[in-house]
Amino acid sequence: MAERGRPRGFDRDAALRRAMELFWRRGFEGVSMADLTAAMGIAAPSLYAAFGSKEALFREAIALYRATDGAATRRALDCQRTARAAIEAMLRDNADAFTDPALPNGCFVILGAINTAPEHEGVRAHLLDLHQESCGLLLRRLEQGATAGEFPPGTALGPLAGFYSTVLAGMSIKARDGTSRAEMHAIIDHAMAAWDAMTAATPAAAASAG
Repeated sequence: MAERGRPRGFDRDAALRRAMELFWRRGFEGVSMADLTAAMGIAAPSLYAAFGSKEALFREAIALYRATDGAATRRALDCQRTARAAIEAMLRDNADAFTDPALPNGCFVILGAINTAPEHEGVRAHLLDLHQESCGLLLRRLEQGATAGEFPPGTALGPLAGFYSTVLAGMSIKARDGTSRAEMHAIIDHAMAAWDAMTAATPAAAASAG
């Protein structure tokens, strides 16, 4: 028999994973402490002792997501040889992740930022910071491509990064609404068809290059 008053042992990593998926599906406000204790299989005192608070648990869940199921963007931007290939891999890998039937649909970070009420500004600001960090990674990958000579002189990299980050965010919302994997990849086909038009040399740039 367990000693009275001693918290029952539990697998912290497994409990955090269950909390992550619950927050991912429902958002911060949509999850109560009762929901968390039921999903994680622990009592409230054990939850507070292990994670501190609901917000602290949420932040740990976000960190776990970014290190695991949400790592597709960073992986694609790091591993592809050209900027174009990196952007396409980012979109296609995320499309597959967003529509994986074994996981909640969409991006935890993007959907979490949209679904967080103003009274939880600290949570919302944290998610927006993480989203901006991902946008920054995308822009830096394009800048690497520019340094390698992959774009004509004068290519506006900021709007290009903004366009593809917007496509990615839109895909997350469409995944939440039930868009299929095949439909996602058809959207990406069109997004990548726009690449050449957006990266073509402008007449002024072409003239100066000549």
